[in-house]
Amino acid sequence: MKLYQKEQKEVKESIQILDTDALVECASKGLLNLSVQLGLEVVRQLMDEEVVEHAGAKGKHDPNRTAFRHGTEATKVVLGGGKMSTKRPRIRDKEGGEIPLTTLELFQNEDCLNQSILSKLLSGVSCRKYVRTVDAGDADITCASKSEVSRRFTAGMDALMNEFFNRPIVEKYPAILMDGLVLGKMTIVAAMGIDADGKKRVLGLVEGGSENSEVVKSLLEDLVQRGLSQSEPRLFVLDGGKALHKAVKDMFSGSAVIQRCQVHKKRNVLDHLPQSEQGNVSIMLTNAYREFEYDKAKARLERLINYLEHRYPKAADSLREGLEETLTVHRLEVPGLLRQTLSSTNAMESANSACKGVIRRVSHFKNGATVLRHAAAGFMEAEKGFRRIKGYRQLPLLMNKLNSLTNIKEKGNIGIA
Repeated sequence: MKLYQKEQKEVKESIQILDTDALVECASKGLLNLSVQLGLEVVRQLMDEEVVEHAGAKGKHDPNRTAFRHGTEATKVVLGGGKMSTKRPRIRDKEGGEIPLTTLELFQNEDCLNQSILSKLLSGVSCRKYVRTVDAGDADITCASKSEVSRRFTAGMDALMNEFFNRPIVEKYPAILMDGLVLGKMTIVAAMGIDADGKKRVLGLVEGGSENSEVVKSLLEDLVQRGLSQSEPRLFVLDGGKALHKAVKDMFSGSAVIQRCQVHKKRNVLDHLPQSEQGNVSIMLTNAYREFEYDKAKARLERLINYLEHRYPKAADSLREGLEETLTVHRLEVPGLLRQTLSSTNAMESANSACKGVIRRVSHFKNGATVLRHAAAGFMEAEKGFRRIKGYRQLPLLMNKLNSLTNIKEKGNIGIA
């Protein structure tokens, strides 16, 4: 037999098996059933040892004992995803007062139970079906009713939400991506930071009736209060929403460089075109944004505007609007893989999709607090699957470019807020 702890060691002559047949019978129903029964026996022995410390050995007179045995009573201990019935010995002091067993309190700690419920429900298990996921052999598991699971899940979500909104921002984030997410009748605006090592982290979120500048500004104010520097040069990757642009400009004037999402821009332009023209124009836009040099990319886009001007003026106007900000990564000379990541809000939208996947079973949100609770839990669960961005090794080049760009006195039209 091996003991799997910090090291694997052979256990020799330290375990005495008194009834092999009983162990074989338990094991015949599965190793988990054997483990449960052995675990309960360990709990019983630990409680008996604590009783002996207070009341002395059973059947022997001890004049120095400080307590007396007082029978047993039914109780429950936490077992993974539920509670299991067992018996606990009772002891009283000389004045007749009940003495609690610290060993029992240890095994009645419900943290692991709450964590099990939270983890499984965030993985897609419904409250009604949670009891089916609790596997404890033949043990009689309780505390798995739909209402109890729902209450514990809500409490766990509240704890996650409080943890999320109180996380300090201590690292430097040379790039921040922002986008909105519709949940029910509410809109969640989230901000994802990319640190100097290329790791992604959801920095904060806020709920509102729509994606307006006041809602976005409250989100940015929260980030600043938790430690986000307002003077540090930073690239903000935004979609075409005016609310995001205005809020960033108001909060980080002079230090924020804005990159307009090229995917959103492409989508907006194509929406103004008939299906017969969309394929050709899509290729032209893609080839223009693939140019490494700013001048060449801009020249291609201007030729496309001229091509669309007379036949599809709305499409030309859509492409012309905010054109410079779609080329900020070109002006900064961001290398290929890193440019691919920072030229759009795809990374943020991927996080939004992962969040919605976590809370996909929820179709009705009672109020803004419910929306925030689920969104925070969803993003924190989604963070577990985050990977470094493509091209993260080129981030020092971006940071140097941002520093030099934001130090220019004559900023001109270069995408700086």
